[in-house]
Amino acid sequence: MPAAHRWHLLLPHRARLCRLARLRLTSLQDVEDCVQEAMLRAALHRDLDEDRVGPFLTSVTLRLCADVHRHRERSRRVLHRHSLAGEAAPGPEETVCSAAEGAWMLQQVDRLAGRERDIVLARIEGTSTREAADRLGISVKAAEGAFTRARARLRRWHEAGVAG
Repeated sequence: MPAAHRWHLLLPHRARLCRLARLRLTSLQDVEDCVQEAMLRAALHRDLDEDRVGPFLTSVTLRLCADVHRHRERSRRVLHRHSLAGEAAPGPEETVCSAAEGAWMLQQVDRLAGRERDIVLARIEGTSTREAADRLGISVKAAEGAFTRARARLRRWHEAGVAG
């Protein structure tokens, strides 16, 4: 089928496809993009059946509209998930509660025994586990183990305190 004949088959469907896409998309640019893409795919389709041009264009346009919608939703979710602007600043009561919880946790650190307490205090000061291990004269693995045990113990105490 010659290219000119193919376009004469496709062009009469353009207005209908635009109405169809406008019902599903909010952006006129997206509508135009979907319709043009559908017509281009039809024009380049090797085995296009002249009797089924309308349904083919309708199907392709609807699928392209769904693709645009899925892409927009995915982008919206990603932006929402990673957006700092979406989170409101904490209120004064949240700030006070966080400070009180922090002070309580610091008191619990004093309950820890020797190496666990030393590692946690070093980490609170901003020291890396490796630096704390060097300062305490122990291996990095021993420091990591002590830190992991201390965190687990603090977590248990915190959960017991909240539950009780």
